[in-house]
Amino acid sequence: MKITPYRIKKGILYLKHYGPKAFWNRLKDKMESDRIPYAPWLERHQPGSAELRQQARKSKALKRPPVFSIVVPCYNPQMGHFFQLMASLQEQSYPHWQLCIADASASGNVEELADNFSFIYEETRIRYIHLKENRGISGNTNAGIDLAEGDWIGFMDHDDFLAPNALYEIAMAIVKDRDIEAVYTDEDQVEERKDGSLLYQKPHFKPDFSPDLLRSNNYITHFFCVKRTLLDQAGGFRKEFDGAQDYDFILRCTEAAKKVAHIPKVLYHWRIHKESTADNPMSKAYAYEAGKRAIEGHLARVGASGKVSQLPHFGFYRVRYAVLGTPLVSILIPNKDQADVLRRCIASIQKSTYQNYEIILVENNSEGQEVFDYYQELAAEPLDTEGSVMGKGTLPGGQAVTILHWEKGFNYSAINNFAASYASGEYLILLNNDIEIITKGWMEEMLGNCQRPEVGIVGARLYYPDNTIQHAGIVVGIDGIAANMFPGLKRGQEGYYHKAALQLNYSAVTAACLMVSKEIYEKAHGLEEKLAVAFNDLDFCLRIREAGYLVVYDPFVEAYHYESKSRGQEDTKEKVRRFGEEIEFIRSRWMPLIQAGDPYYNPNLSLKKCNYALKR
Repeated sequence: MKITPYRIKKGILYLKHYGPKAFWNRLKDKMESDRIPYAPWLERHQPGSAELRQQARKSKALKRPPVFSIVVPCYNPQMGHFFQLMASLQEQSYPHWQLCIADASASGNVEELADNFSFIYEETRIRYIHLKENRGISGNTNAGIDLAEGDWIGFMDHDDFLAPNALYEIAMAIVKDRDIEAVYTDEDQVEERKDGSLLYQKPHFKPDFSPDLLRSNNYITHFFCVKRTLLDQAGGFRKEFDGAQDYDFILRCTEAAKKVAHIPKVLYHWRIHKESTADNPMSKAYAYEAGKRAIEGHLARVGASGKVSQLPHFGFYRVRYAVLGTPLVSILIPNKDQADVLRRCIASIQKSTYQNYEIILVENNSEGQEVFDYYQELAAEPLDTEGSVMGKGTLPGGQAVTILHWEKGFNYSAINNFAASYASGEYLILLNNDIEIITKGWMEEMLGNCQRPEVGIVGARLYYPDNTIQHAGIVVGIDGIAANMFPGLKRGQEGYYHKAALQLNYSAVTAACLMVSKEIYEKAHGLEEKLAVAFNDLDFCLRIREAGYLVVYDPFVEAYHYESKSRGQEDTKEKVRRFGEEIEFIRSRWMPLIQAGDPYYNPNLSLKKCNYALKR
C-alpha cells in the first residue's frame, strides 16, 4: 500500500478514533497478505467473449425473461464515471433491462451525456427525469423507481458499474427458482490510478442470507435486486434514514421476501475515491446513526427486543437481546481428573452476573484422589461412588451442584446426554472442563439469543492461553470435513470483514461452550453417540439447522480454552481407527452439504485455510 499525504491524514483520524492499540490491530488486519493477488484472480474468473455470447443466446431464448429496471439517483457525478456505468449496462450479456436515471444535478450535464449516449449507440433502454430540486438520496431514488417498468428493480450508485454477466447470472437464478424475491451478489472496490487504469481490490465474498450478520452490518449492499411486487409491499426508500437508506430498505425487503438469494460472484464494482464512504467511512458519520435506527426499526417490526449499539468500526453494530424472565440454566461439564482445571472453570462460572443456574458435573473414571477431594468440597454429604448420583451440594451463591458418575469409557456425546437427563433447566450449556469464562455477562448474552424463536444454538469466541483465537465459528468443507475459523488470529484482530468480532450465523459452533434449549436438545435426541470424540458438535449443529433453526456465533461471549494447540493427534491404532470411523460417519450423513458447500461461507474462498483466503 503506497503511503500518501491523504492516507497519512486519514490514518491520524483513525488513530484518534480507535486509540493506539485498536488502531495497530486494524492496521495489521489491513496489511495481512492475501497471498493470492486479487486482480489476476478476477481476470481469470471473468467470462470471456465466447461465454458472454453464449449467455446472450440463452437470454434471448427465455420464454418469460425477467426485465430489470436499474435505478440510479444522480447528483453531480463525474461524467467519465457515469459514462462507464451506462457502458457497463449496454455491455450486459442479458438484454432485458432499462436504466432509470433520476437526476438532481443543477447542470444539464447528465441529461446531455445520456442523450448523446442514446443517440451514438442507438440505445433505447434509457429513461431520464430531471428533478427540479435535490430530494436527497431517498427521494431521488424513489423518483427513479417511478420511472421503472420492469418486474425487477436493481439499484446502483452513480459512479459504480456492473460486470458484463451481472444481469444474466441474476436472471438465471430467478428463472430457476420462482420463489426468489430478492437477490444480492458479491462485490469489490475499484480505484482509478493516475494513468486512468483501474485497480480492482478488496473483494467482498459474502455468505448466503445470514440474518444475524445483516443485523451486525449491511453486508448485502451491492448489487441488490428486488422483485417489483416485494418493493410495493415493503415500500420505497425513506428520507429519515438518508445515509443508511439502503440498509433500511434491505432490512424491510428481506423481512418480507419469500426467498432471498445470493449469487456468489463478483458482479458489482464499487468505485472508491476520497469522498466515498467506501474509502473514507468518517465522511458520513451521520449514516451510522441512521444505520442504528434502521436496525432498531427492523427489530421492532419483527417483534424482537434488543438494544442496538455502534461498534468501533464504522457501519458495524451489536444487538444485545433482552432476556425474558430468569429461566434456570443447566451447565453440563464432563470431567476426568484435572482438579485444578475444573476448579478454575467453576470459579469463572461463579463470577457470572446471571445467578439462576445449576452445575451438573459428570465424573468419568478419574484416577487421582485430588479431584475426588474437590468433589467432596462441592458436595454437602459424603460421596456415593456406587450410584449414578455421587453427590449434591450448593455453591456459595445458592446454585445447586450435582455430581454424576459415568462408569463407562469416554464418550463425549453419551456423557452429555446422560447429564442432560438430570438437568432441571430450560436451557443447557455444554461446557468443557478446560474452559475459563472471561465475560461476566455471558449467560445473559447467550440467553438473549437462545430465547429468540428462530435460534437453536449459540456459541462463543474462544481463545488459547496465548490470546490467539481457538474458535470463532465452524465452516463445513474445510479440510474435507469442517474446521474452526481464524485459529491463531491475535485477540483484538478481527479478520476478514471483521467476522471474528461480529455476531453472525455459521453452520456450526463448538460444543466446548454452547447453549441450546432443553426442548430443542431433546427433540434432536441429543448428541450422536456414534460420534464418541470428534464431530459430535458439528453433527448436532447441522441437525438443528436442518430442523429449521439458526446457529449463532456470538463473539461477545469470550472464554479461554486451555486445549493444547497440538491436541488431537491420533497416536494409537485404536484412536486412528475410531477417528477414521467418525470421519466416514460424517461424510456419509452430510456428504450432500459437503459437496454443495457451506451456505454461510463462499465457494470462492479456500477450503485449505481458515481465514477467508481466496481459493486459487
